[in-house]
Amino acid sequence: MSGGAGPHFRFEIFRRCPYSAAVTVETFEAEINEALRAYDKHIVCIDKPTVDCRETLRSLIEKAISAYETRGPHLRHGIALDKHVTIILSQSKTDRPLCGIYFNLVTPYYQKQAQRAVGAHEGQQG
Repeated sequence: MSGGAGPHFRFEIFRRCPYSAAVTVETFEAEINEALRAYDKHIVCIDKPTVDCRETLRSLIEKAISAYETRGPHLRHGIALDKHVTIILSQSKTDRPLCGIYFNLVTPYYQKQAQRAVGAHEGQQG
């Protein structure tokens, strides 16, 4: 290209954290406590008693913070999950991201009942 400048690309390799460096698991203690109250009241999970659930929530929030800190330049969320819980940190207009804690409600009995219904339906057609 003669005389003119060629295309320029700008890559952000090291981004400044978009929020205060003080965001820790303790920042979301109110959300953890509220989720545990709901867990105690509404959820039966043989695999994860309430005592274990607190540690799981803290661990997943740490992972979500890490995902949030290292997300791409145009992404707004950091997500961490396991079989029972999903945590989403979302960029907000303040230094503190929003924190959503979701319990993944599943039942092993639903699949068995659905399979029986399909099998019974197929048997009637034959």
